[in-house]
Amino acid sequence: MLATVQSSAVMGIDAYIVQVEIDIADGLPAFNTVGLPDSAVKESRERVAAAIKNSGFYFPTTRITANLAPADVRKEGSAFDLPIALGVLAATAQVRSDRFDKTLVLGELALDGSIRSVRGCLPTAINAKEKGFTGAILPKANAKEGAIVDELNIYPVESLQEAVQFLNGERSIEPFKYDIREAFQQHSEYMIDFVDVKGQEHVKRAIEVAAAGGHNLIMIGPPGSGKTMIAKRIPTILPDMTLDEALETTKIHSIMGFLADDVPLIATRPYRSPHHTISDAGLIGGGKFPHPGEVSLSHNGVLFLDELPEFRKNVLEVMRQPLEDGHVTIARAAASYTYPANFMLVSAMNPCPCGFFGDSTRDCRCSPQQIQNYISRISGPLLDRIDLQVEVPAVKYKDLSSDFAGEPSGDIRKRVQTARRIQQDRFAQTTVYCNANMESKHLREFCKVEEDAQELLRVAITQLGLSARAYDRILKVARTIADLGDSPTIEGEHVSEAIQYRSLDRSFWNR
Repeated sequence: MLATVQSSAVMGIDAYIVQVEIDIADGLPAFNTVGLPDSAVKESRERVAAAIKNSGFYFPTTRITANLAPADVRKEGSAFDLPIALGVLAATAQVRSDRFDKTLVLGELALDGSIRSVRGCLPTAINAKEKGFTGAILPKANAKEGAIVDELNIYPVESLQEAVQFLNGERSIEPFKYDIREAFQQHSEYMIDFVDVKGQEHVKRAIEVAAAGGHNLIMIGPPGSGKTMIAKRIPTILPDMTLDEALETTKIHSIMGFLADDVPLIATRPYRSPHHTISDAGLIGGGKFPHPGEVSLSHNGVLFLDELPEFRKNVLEVMRQPLEDGHVTIARAAASYTYPANFMLVSAMNPCPCGFFGDSTRDCRCSPQQIQNYISRISGPLLDRIDLQVEVPAVKYKDLSSDFAGEPSGDIRKRVQTARRIQQDRFAQTTVYCNANMESKHLREFCKVEEDAQELLRVAITQLGLSARAYDRILKVARTIADLGDSPTIEGEHVSEAIQYRSLDRSFWNR
């Protein structure tokens, strides 16, 4: 007796079809799972047997073999419980199998036969539609996530018994409907706003420039100066997410199981802030069976690294590739996985171990050697990849006690989006979408500067000792400042402001 159920698994951020083949033959009682299953898949035999019995169905006491094809790709997770159980019931003629050809099945079984949620339903639904499937049987908790995909009927089930009754035609389940565009609008509002930030006007200007050009940023200042508060609000001034960006971001969070049941679509820019004790695999992705890291979870959003020098050096160094390429590739003996990692890096640090170097109100207790050792934890190549370096002083009392409200995020976002539209028109015939992603050939074409600006650049590079990469960064930032001012050319004032955002490379530490 043989039965086949169509299921799915995820590799990278995309899904692929898995055929669950069940064979029941004479012999001593045994339940074997083949097809490179991991421990969670192997343990499914215990869950499947208990769920079938506790749901009132017959479980055969013969030799059962479950094959997960393709057999040369490793399978992991608990999502194969439901397809294996339905395969066993189909092989013993307890459930009709004529609907399995065009219907995908996913779900984890509890011992009582109830069905629990699984990871990766969104990429699974997208792939199912592409492969010509007409429907998918999913856990009820994942119904909204799967229903994001149009033209694929999602049948939510809460128990094995309900799934069997539906397949046998004994129960009618209406396809779950979910208005993705209404949900996109409903969940696109932010709960915080730049209007809450008092003072720090020059910092807000630097943040606006960084957001307008997609530039990386580091904030340097004493404890309590508002670095974290500002960083949390940066996503609120980034351009509104498109539906395609929302789907791509949601796929990554779906794979990790981070989606809430009531919010199946991520419609706002993600903001991730890992602790400085994170490992390189946690930040960049990886592990024995690779999964996305924080750089991928912040795709299309902001990755905030607070207390940057406290991160281990090897952890920071692994970020250099995704910062340049916009994706991260994790190679293993069995396969190579590529995850998107196009994020805006925002970091913060104290100017010294005690945090008060350069503060006008409190004395620094650190020696020059301690300060140098603290700063040297961040490598030069990583600093070169950070476009703007901004000093954040302590907030003055008159700013804190003032009733004057800051500029709301919505107003800043309008200027940012206007600058981004200029960049989209400029790079329409290229793969570049913002100034921060320009290559050398784009700099030569789009970043021609006036003669007075050239002299400013020469003096800055000579006196500050900046690298060639830092020179390129200044040009990119100057181009963004010009875009914010709706200027077709880069003038001296634009270069002058851009240089201010690089001067911390040398002069700040030598004061």
